[in-house]
Amino acid sequence: MQWDPGLLGLAVLAAMSLVFGVLVQLILGKAGPRWTWLISACLYFVSGLVVSEVWFGWATEAELQPNIDGLSFDEVQLVTLFGLIAAVILRLVLRRQHARPSAAGNPREPDNP
Repeated sequence: MQWDPGLLGLAVLAAMSLVFGVLVQLILGKAGPRWTWLISACLYFVSGLVVSEVWFGWATEAELQPNIDGLSFDEVQLVTLFGLIAAVILRLVLRRQHARPSAAGNPREPDNP
């Protein structure tokens, strides 16, 4: 296996990672932690490298178009698709948890034998 993304490919992936992180932060809103954008951007970058260089590393440059300085651009969009789906699902789960009343705030009723 040959790791061949050039500086332009890595820069494009880094820019895509930052945009993805901002989108995830906007999707989650205040329901997510403050640093969600940074965590998701880092995970996107690593996942994009894995998809481009490991999962599709066997393909030739002619088979993977567009190829931006060694980065398989279209294949990295799979990470975008699944990541955005995961963010929407997480938003729905967090919204459901916030809507449910907390049992910890209610005093226990005494047990009557």
